[in-house]
Amino acid sequence: MREDLISVIGGTGAQGGGVVDALLAQGTFKVRVASRNPASDRARALSVRGVEVVKADLLDPASLAAAFAGARGAFLVTDFWEPSQGARETEIGTAAVKAARGAGVEHLIWSTLPDVESLTGGRLKVVHFTGKAWVDAVVRSAGFARHTFVEAPFYFQNFLTVMAPQPLPNGGRGWAVPMDLELRVIHAGDVNEVGRTVAAAFGAGDALPNGSVLAVAGGMYSWNDFANTLNALGHDLKAVQVPADVYDRSYPGAHELREMFQYFAEHTYFGPQREARIAAANALVPGGFTSFADWARVHMKR
Repeated sequence: MREDLISVIGGTGAQGGGVVDALLAQGTFKVRVASRNPASDRARALSVRGVEVVKADLLDPASLAAAFAGARGAFLVTDFWEPSQGARETEIGTAAVKAARGAGVEHLIWSTLPDVESLTGGRLKVVHFTGKAWVDAVVRSAGFARHTFVEAPFYFQNFLTVMAPQPLPNGGRGWAVPMDLELRVIHAGDVNEVGRTVAAAFGAGDALPNGSVLAVAGGMYSWNDFANTLNALGHDLKAVQVPADVYDRSYPGAHELREMFQYFAEHTYFGPQREARIAAANALVPGGFTSFADWARVHMKR
């Protein structure tokens, strides 16, 4: 079993769920998912599809031994927006990487993002990016036979959830954001396609250079691009720019996202090494990735 078993940490979430789907579709691997609650609806639905579900929790590194035992490969993602993880991402991710190495995992794929604090000389933190990036060095030094990094984009799915269009202060609906609306700096994509990339990386074996960084995106967009694309489908939306201090006061946690948008404006979502990393992902996945227009045509009909 060791030859074809992949353990997915976060397999009931957005990125991990896409990884499970892609691994099952590929048909080459057996899949195991770690869940804090194997009796949950999501976990039971995976079991019905032939996925092995084991009880494990990122907050309890010792419990991860069961998730990694006998697995040749593992995909690992943490979730800053999960209240119990939050600013502990570096600590939690580090412990999980060490647990995977201790269990004998040969190929680890770690979901990371750019180190914003380093790129901006400490001026911007963007903890939900930087906290992941700080685990990268742990992955590189852990001693896995193979390791790969995948960078997920700004999810298109955000427009259905946390960034769905809202009423605007001066009328209409759309988005109030603290950045230039014309800047085409947001690498965005369908979160499910992270899974296609991860499955391809596991399947590629030695053909994929060790330590590769794969940045997944369907394109690079501005806020006006998002609005114009949706309006062409019959919506009536717009984006408006607001001052940073106004944005910071607009909702709890706004400061974190305001710094994120500021980072985008200065360095783009994927940062200065974006071209090589996007090219590496595109080369690995036949047909590339879905554009916002194509995704919205299916998922955001008026």
